[in-house]
Amino acid sequence: MPSSAKRVTMHQIRGLPLHRSRPLSRWTCISPPCSALIDYVWRSMKTVAFITTFYTFSILLTFFNQRFIQQYRLPLSITMTHLLVKFILAAVVRWFIFCRTGKERITLSWIDYVRRVAPPGIASSLDISLSNWSFQFITISLYTMTKTTCIVFIFFFSIVFRLEKLRVSIVFVITFIASGLLLFTYESTQFHLAGFLLVLTASFISGLRWTLAQIVLQRHEIGLANPLDAMYHLQPWMIISLLPLSAGFEGVTIATSEHAFGYHDAALLKSNLFMLLIGALLAFMLELSEFLVVSHSSGLTLAIAGIFKEVIMLLLAAVINGDQMNVVNGIGLIMCLTGIALHIFFKTVDRESERHSIKN
Repeated sequence: MPSSAKRVTMHQIRGLPLHRSRPLSRWTCISPPCSALIDYVWRSMKTVAFITTFYTFSILLTFFNQRFIQQYRLPLSITMTHLLVKFILAAVVRWFIFCRTGKERITLSWIDYVRRVAPPGIASSLDISLSNWSFQFITISLYTMTKTTCIVFIFFFSIVFRLEKLRVSIVFVITFIASGLLLFTYESTQFHLAGFLLVLTASFISGLRWTLAQIVLQRHEIGLANPLDAMYHLQPWMIISLLPLSAGFEGVTIATSEHAFGYHDAALLKSNLFMLLIGALLAFMLELSEFLVVSHSSGLTLAIAGIFKEVIMLLLAAVINGDQMNVVNGIGLIMCLTGIALHIFFKTVDRESERHSIKN
């Protein structure tokens, strides 16, 4: 037998390749299209998992807050507790990651902390606190549909900060959603003006909040792309801005209420603190899942996921809480959801046209 044939046979016996033009992929897949397909499926599975997590904690927190706030009538103080716990949890998780990896976490300078983080932090605080406050007066159905208008205000602030261009499609979508909201609240037996104005104001501030957050997160030199780092730096501003409102509106009630510091039953106080902790954990996981969806896909994916989440919320509100809608309200609901879907469609078309124009 020739020596070359012997060498080939030995290589084959040992399982060593004769030629390796490229390293094996992490999937140990021979075909590049196969490896790309597996990567795509893996990314899609992660995105679906994050969206499912977002759905779960968003729905749980909405129903939990509505019942807890309507029972104790202390929305600002409850929100303040959530913010404090979220800050502590973010700090603890950051410290644990540092202990495990040895890598220092990002810490902003005071100039960046005040100029860049304070505006979205204050806006986030007002958005969350006013949203929770509205639960004292309105149903989950009215809250859900009114809060979906935040996408209209995101359009507005995106144009103001020159993140978006003013287009005819945007004007059409805004008008369509506004008309749907008007029909949804028309002659509603469960309509409450004060609660509606609270959540509408929260929706307006939410548009400012997410626009400012987008500016901060997309500036890589700031270094807050990681969800935990963003939460850790935002919470103090949220706490500082909400503290005067919480103390001013609910300070006396907290000090004298039998459910808080004027308690007579220690077991009842422990039970209330435990429920507060559960709500704070839900709020922490919700905010973390929102950041994860955006970081692993896009804001567009979060918007699409949000539409179906609102539908699920409305169906659950009708089944669990008995929320009612007449025919006109139902037409308004369909118009609002259709308007949001049209916005996503127009935005996708605009992005594709911009990509083609850049290539050409």
